[in-house]
Amino acid sequence: MFRGVTGRLVTGAVGVPRYVSKTPVVRRLTDRVKDEAPFDASLLQLLVCPLSKKPLRYDAETNELINEELGIAYPIVGGIPNMIPQEARLIQKDGDASTTPTQG
Repeated sequence: MFRGVTGRLVTGAVGVPRYVSKTPVVRRLTDRVKDEAPFDASLLQLLVCPLSKKPLRYDAETNELINEELGIAYPIVGGIPNMIPQEARLIQKDGDASTTPTQG
């Protein structure tokens, strides 16, 4: 009995479902964890955009750090800003948010 099971495990004959989502992991976590830990606004004095090195603006409504110049919004997950450019989303220059994530 065990020989058949171990043989399938070794040969890889056991089917393991693989669920692939095109949504970035951090974005999925952000959707589940809304407003769990508040963002410390005093961090804005230290944080800058990793791409432009310009100051960021905190948007409490969307819980994101905004770079107005480049039109990028960085998500905040559990009170911690995610400053990875590939995880940011593009926003329109006039302030309306877009749902298109950046491609990197």
